[in-house]
Amino acid sequence: MQAPEHANYDVVIVGGAIYGSAVAWFLTDNPDFDGTILVVERDPTYEFASTSHTNSCIRQQFSEEINVRISQFAVDYIKNFRAYLGGDARIPQPLIHSFGYLYLADNEGFAAALREAQKIQAACGAGTQHMSRDEIAQAYPFYQLDDIIAGNHNTVDEGYFDGHTLFDWWRRMAKERGVTFLTNEVVAMNRNAAGTRVESVILKSGEVVGCGTVVNASGPRALLTARMAGIDMPVEPRKRYTFVFAAEKPLDRDLPLTIDPSGVHMRTDGAYYMAGCPPDDDGPVDYADFAADHSIWEDKVWPILATRIPQFEAIKLRNSWVGHYAYNTFDQNAILGAHDAVANFVFVNGFSGHGLQQSPAIGRGTAELITYGEYRTLDLTPLNFTRIAQGARFVEKAVI
Repeated sequence: MQAPEHANYDVVIVGGAIYGSAVAWFLTDNPDFDGTILVVERDPTYEFASTSHTNSCIRQQFSEEINVRISQFAVDYIKNFRAYLGGDARIPQPLIHSFGYLYLADNEGFAAALREAQKIQAACGAGTQHMSRDEIAQAYPFYQLDDIIAGNHNTVDEGYFDGHTLFDWWRRMAKERGVTFLTNEVVAMNRNAAGTRVESVILKSGEVVGCGTVVNASGPRALLTARMAGIDMPVEPRKRYTFVFAAEKPLDRDLPLTIDPSGVHMRTDGAYYMAGCPPDDDGPVDYADFAADHSIWEDKVWPILATRIPQFEAIKLRNSWVGHYAYNTFDQNAILGAHDAVANFVFVNGFSGHGLQQSPAIGRGTAELITYGEYRTLDLTPLNFTRIAQGARFVEKAVI
């Protein structure tokens, strides 16, 4: 483990994956922030980080306007990534592969929810269309739609992007601007006598590091970090499965990221296809539990794929993995902002599967909050921790 260079930092970020790196970068990119930043990451390989297991998808199809706006900024940011990072010629320009998202409804209740969501998205300028079964069949004749009555679809700035490019360059550029990324682990925190501030963090190697602000960027382990400051929060690790497969008879066009009523989703993945799902028993798991249940592919996913798309009866599994969602059990929305009692403890947690696509807007907003004490661009206050303390749920219905 590495020792910190200084005894005090203006900002200590616990966790160095996508959100630790995003907040660090956006702080360095804010002309009004001139403080010191320490990012503490327990595993610099990021082997088990949610960032490493992401499917890197992006959509505007959310049920809450704030989440639509967050993704729309991400679209602009991805499309202009090099420019946002100063025009450095070393920086690659990622693309958005807009094969789209397609939500399928097999009952009138969900179809009505899709119609309402489409109105919200369209009011924000998104290209979402509400489609009948016949319209879906005309656009994508390979689906079996006997049980489907409607769907929502958008191929404008929805699909896949290389999220690892954002992560890699945020981290790299933050380091070049003086941010310290430390291979170590925060194991405890000291609060002041009143319990209203975290004064220092204690590292596994024994050092005590003073801090002005602490940022919880610990992904599925967010609760463990919060408890060090005497804080409880509704975030737990939940398993999510991803499968990459080849089809004997490939489809004649891109497969949108299709959310089947069963809970299985599927999409184009270059020359292959990708599918994913939660386990049937979708409860909290141990932080170190990444064991796979191999029956899920044979008994659940493959039969659903072959039923929805008959051409997928003849497919071959090429790869699979298990990752963890940082699942917000309260309302499946991000938890942001400062704690209501421990004023210098800041959250970037609980994304419930859509964290990567939200990282540009939330990294920027969190940097503004630390610098100015308020959001200056996109108002993220509906996602602040205060709603948790007040028991005021802000539910995002479009969670995959």
